[in-house]
Amino acid sequence: MSKPNESGAMMMKKLVFFVFIFFIIFLSMPAKGQGNQTEEQLDYQVIPDEAIRLRILANSDQDDDQQIKRIVRDNVNEEINEWVADLTDIDEARQLIENNIPEIKDIVKETLANEGEERDFDVEYGSNVSFPTKLYGEYLYPAGEYEAVLITLGEGKGANWWCVLFPPLCFLDFGDGASVAEASDEEIEEPEENQEEEEEVEVKFFLFDWFGWS
Repeated sequence: MSKPNESGAMMMKKLVFFVFIFFIIFLSMPAKGQGNQTEEQLDYQVIPDEAIRLRILANSDQDDDQQIKRIVRDNVNEEINEWVADLTDIDEARQLIENNIPEIKDIVKETLANEGEERDFDVEYGSNVSFPTKLYGEYLYPAGEYEAVLITLGEGKGANWWCVLFPPLCFLDFGDGASVAEASDEEIEEPEENQEEEEEVEVKFFLFDWFGWS
């Protein structure tokens, strides 16, 4: 027969064991409204359905060509931001930008001349400008055709930069986002969840050792 104190100790261990199990199960349950957090974070809620983008393609990925792209970006952005600053209607923004495409071409031409560049360039405005998939912060912007002003410098084979002209969202600088195809596995993994799983396993092994079940 077991001694009373040994029986009481065993009951206490069992009670602690079940409390630990309940605690682990409780921690493993996702918080309300967070079950699809990763999927929601990768949604592209920042850009409204009706928006006008600006995309600039550099001649190449050479440092000089990328620098030229950034200078063109700054000059064009500064001008267009002034045009649309007080606009609230996208149809007005469309009309204004379309009417001023010749002026955008002049800005690009003058910028290239000031930088000693004699490359050809092209400026287009339409609703079917192709964009690659981009990951910017916690938002995923899928590839597709969007309404945009497209500036192609030279051969247009370099990395692109883009933003949203209307409503004005160029301060977000989407062009610094990483291409999803280039994102490494380490960037996509969620190490915090793995760490929680490891801690949970360690707790279970501790309980098994405590009960002498290992």
